[in-house]
Amino acid sequence: MSLNEDIFARLKNGETIMPDDSEIYKLLEASYGVKKQLLKLNNSTEPDEILKILSEIVGEKLKNVALFTPIYLNYGKHLNIGKNVFINFDCTFLALGGIIIEDDVLIGPKVSLITENHPLEPQLRKGLIGKSILIKRNAWIGANATILPGVTIGENAVVAAGAVVSKDVPDNVVVGGIPAKIIKTIES
Repeated sequence: MSLNEDIFARLKNGETIMPDDSEIYKLLEASYGVKKQLLKLNNSTEPDEILKILSEIVGEKLKNVALFTPIYLNYGKHLNIGKNVFINFDCTFLALGGIIIEDDVLIGPKVSLITENHPLEPQLRKGLIGKSILIKRNAWIGANATILPGVTIGENAVVAAGAVVSKDVPDNVVVGGIPAKIIKTIES
């Protein structure tokens, strides 16, 4: 265990957290705290109220973010959302490893951003590892796409609907498939 770092910082820094960790209870407490806020957020029909509650969850005042509910989050403090971002219905963000969504990003319905994983070694499999996701400016994540831990989506990139992205995506390309591969370059 790293000295002076709580479990959230250790997860965000990529440390493997085992079920017997002395701070494991904090993950559950935080998750259930966010769940309470999500009940209000997902039942609201007022855009201003939705933005206010989402801002409370992430711990910063969001600017010009449009969110179509429902959304599912397990932890908000490691979720950074830029300006002019659109998030469509029914998205799932597992954010303990850290998610950065830069300005002008479009996120389609049923998109999953997953920053958490488990070690491959059977004796460590119940451990939890966090690896951050970065979605750069003006990217578009298509419906039902899944972005896996540790992936960066490049500026102006497009992730096709249904893609599973396990490797970094360069700027100005379209990727699709399982696993996602470059389909074409976007000419500017």
